[in-house]
Amino acid sequence: MVSVYTLTLAPSLDSATLTPHIYPEGKLRCSAPVFEPGGGGINVARAIAHLGGKATAIFPAGGATGEHLTALLADEHVPTQCIETHDWTRQNLHVHVEASGEQYRFVMPGATLTVDEFRRLEEKVLAIESGAILVISGSLPPGIDVTKLTQLIKAAQQKGIRCIVDSSGDALSAALDIGNIELVKPNQKELSALAGRELTQPDDVQNAAKEIVRQGKALRVVVSLGPQGALAVDGNQCVQVVPPPMRSQSTVGAGDSMVGAMTLKLAEGASLEDMVKFGVAAGSAATINQGTKLCSRADTQKIYDYLRNL
Repeated sequence: MVSVYTLTLAPSLDSATLTPHIYPEGKLRCSAPVFEPGGGGINVARAIAHLGGKATAIFPAGGATGEHLTALLADEHVPTQCIETHDWTRQNLHVHVEASGEQYRFVMPGATLTVDEFRRLEEKVLAIESGAILVISGSLPPGIDVTKLTQLIKAAQQKGIRCIVDSSGDALSAALDIGNIELVKPNQKELSALAGRELTQPDDVQNAAKEIVRQGKALRVVVSLGPQGALAVDGNQCVQVVPPPMRSQSTVGAGDSMVGAMTLKLAEGASLEDMVKFGVAAGSAATINQGTKLCSRADTQKIYDYLRNL
């Protein structure tokens, strides 16, 4: 299996809590918070670790929150390559309301990255061995624009690093313009934005995904369809996988779990069908949990076995 790395430019220390009710102005009594690492690439690396694989997380960290984040990753046995930053790592808050089942996600802006801090991250990325897979996932922090991201992807590809990009908006569009991206996972709304049109007809999603592959922008496109699972396309085939009906507790972490599972299968050289089935299984497994928890290996395996036996 080839080596896997992830890059997170805007990591976070996530805290999750429960409260009986939510209302303005009064004191909302909450349960003791549960702290977990956060940020797209970090969660992808964690999901891979949960599934029995290994991925090295590359990220910036600063202040006491950054130290807490790094310690939590060590507790989960996730290998890290970290650079220290002047700004403290952000802290996000997830609140689950017991009475209504609603979930509130308070997401803070990422810590600003200086030119020197980004350069040190870039050095770690470009030291990755040729043939390895790099998952670039999550939002861009203040101080980093899309141009810097695309320059990094181009430099990585020139060194033979296989790049997966899980982003949205301008960052995703710019990455696809580079071409030869190993895998992208837009949802239907994001795919519509990439196609420049509403995808309303039965074959529209499939055709839009195929067009991205045909143009050489990505080798594989997996369109996340929520409860309908996912549609996967490469140069040879198209596969749709629908998960079994499940009671969803939270969608937080489902996308990262899905990307982590698919990356693990891609690193193993699995087929497109096997890759997307494992990805849908992991994404579905994450939704069973409350708060910010990712997929578990046992739940993922059960759903994966079900999908393989259909």
